[in-house]
Amino acid sequence: MQRFQRTSDTNYIMANLASELVNDIRNCRHCAERFSLTHTSHYPRPVVWFRPSARILIAGQAPGLRVHEAGRPFADASGDRLRAWLGLTPEEFYDQDRVAIVPMAFCFPGYNARGADLPPPPQCAQLWHARVFESLPKVKLRIVVGGYAQKYHLKVRSGVTETVQNWQLFGPGVFPLPHPSWRNTAWLRKNPWFGEEVLPALRARIKEVMQND
Repeated sequence: MQRFQRTSDTNYIMANLASELVNDIRNCRHCAERFSLTHTSHYPRPVVWFRPSARILIAGQAPGLRVHEAGRPFADASGDRLRAWLGLTPEEFYDQDRVAIVPMAFCFPGYNARGADLPPPPQCAQLWHARVFESLPKVKLRIVVGGYAQKYHLKVRSGVTETVQNWQLFGPGVFPLPHPSWRNTAWLRKNPWFGEEVLPALRARIKEVMQND
């Protein structure tokens, strides 16, 4: 009974700390001046999506404009493709009790003068990531999407193609993926091994983690 009480108390404390952290990040305006100087000249809107009970972490790059407007991660065509890769329904994907989505930057970084996405500001990870990942002790599977996240989380120097090709080196608890953007459609055609080898193994691992929740 005492052990159950201690566990319940710990979970309650962690949930409160995580809730405070989520609110702190949502209220962050550290990069407000930086964003006002971008080609889009927008206001920060951190998109925060995690709870301490999550078993799967999706570590991505940064919200795009549609996600910035919706206030929900991967609420765009890239999200549709990513959910198809993972074999998850929208309901499963957005279940914060099981899936945490933590990008390299919580806000849409904006576009440059050519209309291309700006990179995620490094200040965001420096400010928040240590506290965020400390609040996610139950994560069993990390899905690391795109080059920025792979260099940060996996400490690799290789490009995305080489990193994803070597996916088995990272063990059953980590899967590197290319970004699911439409811009990578040609990459997918050139690299059929990704759909033939990586995705079936990833879906099997996700199913295992979700069932053992």
